[in-house]
Amino acid sequence: MLLEYIKNLVKIFSHNRRGNILLVVMIFGTISLTVIVIGLTGYAVSENSASTRKHNSEMALQIADAGVNYYRWHLAHAKTDYYDGNGTSTPGPYVHDYEDKDGNVIGQFSLDITPPASGASIVVIESTGWLTAQPNSQVKIKARVGFPALTDYAFLTATDAWIGDTEVTHGKFHANSGIRFDGVGDAPITSAMATYTCKGNQGCGNDEKPGIWGTGGPTQYWSFPVPAKDFNAVTASLANIEDESDPSLGGINFSSSGQQGWRLQFTSSSQVVAYKVLTTNCYKAKDIGSNSWFWPCIDAATFDSGTTYDMPSNGYIFVNDTVWVDGVVKGRVTVGTAAGKSIIINGNITYSAKDGTDVLGLIAEQNILIPKNSPEDLEIDAALLAQNGAAKRYYYSSNTKDSLLIYGSIITNKTWTWSWVNASSVVISGYVNTNATYDANLTYGPPPGFPVGSEYNLLSWEVVK
Repeated sequence: MLLEYIKNLVKIFSHNRRGNILLVVMIFGTISLTVIVIGLTGYAVSENSASTRKHNSEMALQIADAGVNYYRWHLAHAKTDYYDGNGTSTPGPYVHDYEDKDGNVIGQFSLDITPPASGASIVVIESTGWLTAQPNSQVKIKARVGFPALTDYAFLTATDAWIGDTEVTHGKFHANSGIRFDGVGDAPITSAMATYTCKGNQGCGNDEKPGIWGTGGPTQYWSFPVPAKDFNAVTASLANIEDESDPSLGGINFSSSGQQGWRLQFTSSSQVVAYKVLTTNCYKAKDIGSNSWFWPCIDAATFDSGTTYDMPSNGYIFVNDTVWVDGVVKGRVTVGTAAGKSIIINGNITYSAKDGTDVLGLIAEQNILIPKNSPEDLEIDAALLAQNGAAKRYYYSSNTKDSLLIYGSIITNKTWTWSWVNASSVVISGYVNTNATYDANLTYGPPPGFPVGSEYNLLSWEVVK
């Protein structure tokens, strides 16, 4: 009996243990499944939220970009309106609705426009976009647009050009006529001519030549024919410079000196000292394309005591006379002359810094000249523009100089030269070594009043928030 009782207890215990294990498995299985379901649900909710945020952020980016594109379109139709067409000079922000394809307003963009600095053409557009349903989903884009200037070229001429074998050019070089290129360049060299008649001023005897030819290079930079540059666009600046030189507008205007002309000596303290040129020295010389001697009187000899001016606040100086320039330029300024007048480089004229903060434009209605008694080693930091004449140095017999460095741009209507060579291409007058280096700051930050293009280019685009 006792044995049977014990066997029954064992059976009962064994049966209950299997049920307990099953109960434990069911409880922990339910808990695990619940945890997994909750985790998956949370992950799905999190992913959906992240996807929504990403979608809203992308939509806000597109709305902000639409604001940039809108204002680029606005500038294309009103090139100098930096106030969103409100007819005043009230600064932004300017807020616009953004509609979907069905005409429903789904967001807004806010515009802040920074006008260009004096003499520059760069407009800064800051556009912040967001969704109406989520106003805190803001994205800001900053874009810079600007007109390219004619100073985009290291050298630009309406006529023939000859770069000698001791000359180096850094930057784009273009001639509307033919180019003899015996030097070294590092940027596109272009001519508007497929072929042309090469004359004596390029060492030829009325020979038919390709648009670009010579012993220089690299020739892979050469390209011709290309469209000619319109020099009529250059001639509109001087009248504007004269208008802007009114002292009431912040400019400086010099009337006729009653003497030989004016000397403007720039200083590193952001000033310019104006002297009347009392006397000049004259030297026997020849001009380009002529075998006749003449006596140009362009070497300044004596001056009066001078008057000191602060640099013009708007960057414009107009001289109703011949003008000599030299010194150290600190600031942004353009010097223009009256009809029939030239600008003469009296000596070294340099920038206090070559970082775009200092810019000099020299626009002569006639010529930009280097006199006989110029420095042995001459540096000119400036954008030079000879509207109806040429940038040049006359031929003075047995008068050679060592080196000429031009940091900026040369735009000349007629034939240009700093050096004269004999039949063996040896320099016999002027500068033996010349180096023209393009100032990249001039492309979208030219001197005040310099001619620029008519279409805005996008210079930069970045998400800033």
